[in-house]
Order: sequence, then C-alpha cells, then structure tokens
Amino acid sequence: MSFTFARTDHSLLGRWWWTVDRWTLAAVVLIAAIGVVLIQAASPAVAERIGLTTFHFIERHLMLLLPALGVMVGVSLLSPRGVLRLSVGLFLLSLIGIALTLVVGVEIKGATRWLHLPGLSVQPSEFVKPAFAVVAAWLFALQRNREGFPGIPVVAGLFLVTVAMLLMQPDLGQTFVITAVFAGQFFLAGLPVLLVVGLVVLGISGLVGAYFLFPHVQSRIDRFLDPASGDNYQVARAMEAFEKGGLWGTGPGQGSVKMSIPDAHADFIFAVAGEELGLLWCLLIVGLFAFVVLRGFARAFNDQSLFVLLAASGLCMQFGLQSLINMGSSLHLMPTKGMTLPFISYGGSSLIALGIGMGMLLALTRRRFGPGDVP
Repeated sequence: MSFTFARTDHSLLGRWWWTVDRWTLAAVVLIAAIGVVLIQAASPAVAERIGLTTFHFIERHLMLLLPALGVMVGVSLLSPRGVLRLSVGLFLLSLIGIALTLVVGVEIKGATRWLHLPGLSVQPSEFVKPAFAVVAAWLFALQRNREGFPGIPVVAGLFLVTVAMLLMQPDLGQTFVITAVFAGQFFLAGLPVLLVVGLVVLGISGLVGAYFLFPHVQSRIDRFLDPASGDNYQVARAMEAFEKGGLWGTGPGQGSVKMSIPDAHADFIFAVAGEELGLLWCLLIVGLFAFVVLRGFARAFNDQSLFVLLAASGLCMQFGLQSLINMGSSLHLMPTKGMTLPFISYGGSSLIALGIGMGMLLALTRRRFGPGDVP
C-alpha cells in the first residue's frame, strides 16, 4: 500500500486523504491536544488525593487517547454502508452490555453503569449513543424511501427499549442526549409535525417524572435552583476558578482552585481551563466544538442521501449536546451532570466511543462523486 498522498494516489489512504474533511479532523486533534494539557495540569492533585501515583491519570489518558484517535481514523475509512453495519453491531452489543450492568454491574454513586472486566471497566451507555444515531437515521430513511416499510414503529420501539434500560441504571444524562438527538432526527426526516411535538411533550414529561422518581435528580435540580438547599461544593469551586482565571488565566499548571475540585480531571475540567488558560482560551475551546458541529451540519446538508444527512446530523447533535452539558454544568448554567467534555475530560469508555462517533461522522461526510455505497 502506498503512503504517498498525491492526488493521483488511488490507494486506500490516498483516497481517504483527498475525500475526508481535513478541517474537522484537525479541529478534533487540536481539541484532544488541549485536553492533554488540561489533564496534565488537573490530574496530579486528584491522583495524590486518592493515593495514586502523580501521573497516573495522564498516563492512562494518553494510553486511551492514542487508540481512540486511531479508531477514529480507522472508522473514517469506511463507506456509509460500512458505517451502518458497524453501528448495527455496536448497538446490539451496547444493549447487551447495558442489560448486563443491571445484573452484574458495579454500583457507583447510586447507579450501575459500569461493567468491570479484567484490567478495565466499560460503560456500555457511551457506545449506544453514536450507534443509535446511525441506526435511527437508517430506519427513518427507509420509512421515506421504501413504501410500506414500518420505519417509525421500529425506531420508536428501539428508542423506548434503549431509554427504559438507561433509566433503570439510572442514567438520565445519556437518556436526555439520546432523546434530543432522536427528536432532532425525527424533525429533519420531515415526518409529521404532530409526532415531533408529541415526542417533545413526552420528553418534558419524562424530565418532570424523573424529578419525582429519582432522588439524585431532584437533589441536583433543587441545588441548581437554590444553591443554599444542599451541597454545591464543586460548582462553587468551579465558579471560583473561572473568576480567578480572568481573561488571560494563571498559566498552565499554575492554578490553585483545582486542588480542591474532586472531579477536576473529568466532569469539571472546563473549570481548570477557566483558571489556568483564561477566558480567551475557553472561548477558543467553545469555538472549536462549534466549528466541528456546524461544519458537520454543513457537509451533511450538502449530501444527496437522506441516510447520510440524518446520521451525520445526529452525530453532530450528540457531540454538541455533550459539550454543552459539560460546560454548562461547570458554569452553573444547568444542573450538574456527570458527562465528559469530548476528547478533553479523562474517561476511557467516553474517549473510545467518541473516537468511533467522530470516525463515523468523518466517514459519512467524505466527498463522494456519485451515489457511492449508500444504504
């Protein structure tokens, strides 16, 4: 196989290089590089606090980030049909994994979301998000393109099964992301507006129900609305970090507030960016996430395939929502939710799942000169 990238190079990598969206690829790599800097700055204090070696988290992060980026490139080599096949298999495996967490999963902070395997822990719900977005897009496209195919009932059934299993863990954050993406794809597919409105009403009803059914959800919402009603320690420290960082920040590794934030390397890593890099770099990070999402939408809407449009849009919505939830929680703009900042926060399952999801997006938005291998 040739590794040159001349325009006349017809090797697998040559064709990939001249058809993939290199701007999106570069933005994701830059986000990941910023994440390495922030993990290096935030994690030593956390590691020492819980009795681990100083560089435990940054070493593990790099060990997982490099394979995640490799997976992203590998998946981006696939055709749209290959992306669909991968998504169907991943969706089924993820559902099996979520079911197993309900039986043999390890309970952490009142939820059973993890499977502990020899040498590693896996969170199946991270993998179900990109897989479901692509599978749902395929079924919506079949509903429109193949007369008599019951796409809506099938995808609605899969959605309800997925959401029910996630709520049994419980994992309201992942449920919200999947529901929002599903509703967005429903709308983009041009399906009846009344069904879209019904789905929105159902989602709002679900959030209200979750407030009364799950004590931890009620506690987080109450503390968001009235900080004096409970423990808001991490949010208060995060706001202090942003205030101390100001416009220019204290400099990488020079922050002090991070020393008192238990999840500084994970859920609240954006606060570390605020303290050490300052407002301008935080705006750059927000801009990079926005660039990936908006460019993904732009390329998806230029494609002639309804499947590609819906699948790529779903993956963009998922990526953007996850970013917004993490940053919004750190800024006290919404109730706290344990969700990673894509390619920046520490987290094994999240990194690999994001690598798969962004690889799918890059594969679906590659330039094609004809109908190609579209399911």
